[in-house]
Amino acid sequence: MNQRPGNQLFDAYFTAHDMREVFCDQGRVQAMLDFEAALARAEARVGLIPQTAVMSIEAACRAEHYDFAALGEAIATAGNSAIPLVKALGKQIAKNDTEAERYVHLGATSQDVMDTGLVLQLRRALELIEADLMQLGETLATQAWRYVATPLAGRTWLQHATPVTLGMKIAGWLGAVTRSRQRLLELKPRLLVLQFGGASGTLAALGEQAMPIAQALAAELQLTLPDQPWHTQRDRLVEFGAVLGLIAGSLGKLGRDISLLMQTEAGEVFEPSAPGKGGSSTMPHKRNPVGAAVLIGAATRVPGLLSTLFSAMPQEHERSLGLWHAEWETLPEICCLVSGSLQQALLVANGLEVDAERMTHNLDLTQGLVLAEAVSIVLAQRVGRDTAHHLLEQCCKRAVAEQRHLRAVLGDEPQVTAELSDAELDRLLDPAHYLGQAHTWVERAVAEHFALTA
Repeated sequence: MNQRPGNQLFDAYFTAHDMREVFCDQGRVQAMLDFEAALARAEARVGLIPQTAVMSIEAACRAEHYDFAALGEAIATAGNSAIPLVKALGKQIAKNDTEAERYVHLGATSQDVMDTGLVLQLRRALELIEADLMQLGETLATQAWRYVATPLAGRTWLQHATPVTLGMKIAGWLGAVTRSRQRLLELKPRLLVLQFGGASGTLAALGEQAMPIAQALAAELQLTLPDQPWHTQRDRLVEFGAVLGLIAGSLGKLGRDISLLMQTEAGEVFEPSAPGKGGSSTMPHKRNPVGAAVLIGAATRVPGLLSTLFSAMPQEHERSLGLWHAEWETLPEICCLVSGSLQQALLVANGLEVDAERMTHNLDLTQGLVLAEAVSIVLAQRVGRDTAHHLLEQCCKRAVAEQRHLRAVLGDEPQVTAELSDAELDRLLDPAHYLGQAHTWVERAVAEHFALTA
């Protein structure tokens, strides 16, 4: 069976299908052709070209008319994708209307076509990412409330610390998602702008009609007309890439937490199970965190791609040599990786499997030591901080040495029992009574999510 070469083996794992369609060959070509069709309409609107030419130009601006393999070969000689595409477009138009062919691409430059085409693709990519982030936020908000009071061991430096709740941990993931949604909203007006400057950014070829055409073209494409062309001012694209990098990193954090909670020694939270998911080629018992692997993988790969965008910013004069070229595949690849990460995050968050009993069991692995702080805080109010801290430290050491529960050791310590009753000690050593503001943090994170969604 003859198949087109590409990344088909890994795409389903690392990239969302809808996002790959945005940045596939057809998506790229169609976006550039959309620019050319809109340019013809804009120029006809102000009277630069005859209205009769527009229909012929628009009819030819369909990606299915073009041989992508031939365009690819031509790019190797031309140096960019717009030059051979505009030539092919002219030939396509000339088949039926030689008069209309002379008005194609009038006043534009290759980078106008490619950059605006990219912005059109990014607009669609942004819609997909925003939709997935909103859905992920909804799911995480639901899960945070569901487990708002479910205690588990807090872990600092990978060691048991004081108790937290699973809802609080999920609320942390939710907060990062909400902030990323806010960042995308803020950058959208700066990103979704027209690129139209002609040969050197002056639009001199269009004379006095330049600004009316630029305004009409922006309106046709539903983009904002920026203060000036941005051929070698790339901060808009890099800002978007940077926010995508933050999203990838935040999702990587989610994936890292899930993978650690899935470890055999923890066994507290799991990705949803499915036939054949997370298995091993040799070990039938394995249940690997395959979704978390995508999240962590994207968080690892995106920073390197983002560094390319930052490195490509100091572009020469009015048109760059090589630095612009370095962007072409970089930002689309970041979009694709983030889309795949979001798809996996949605699967994980929706089907989260929680073992609350295991969490309770793990909280007691240190036989009460994780609640030593709770006892020390109360005892300090009665005997002084230094005395209380030293006393609890000694009791903790004794509990470890004697392999006894801290509650039993404290109950045998006269200096402790003189200040704290059995009921007080029982309460202080109950994880459910030492959760601090965990409920409040969940409430605030969920409220912020809904405030943005409303």
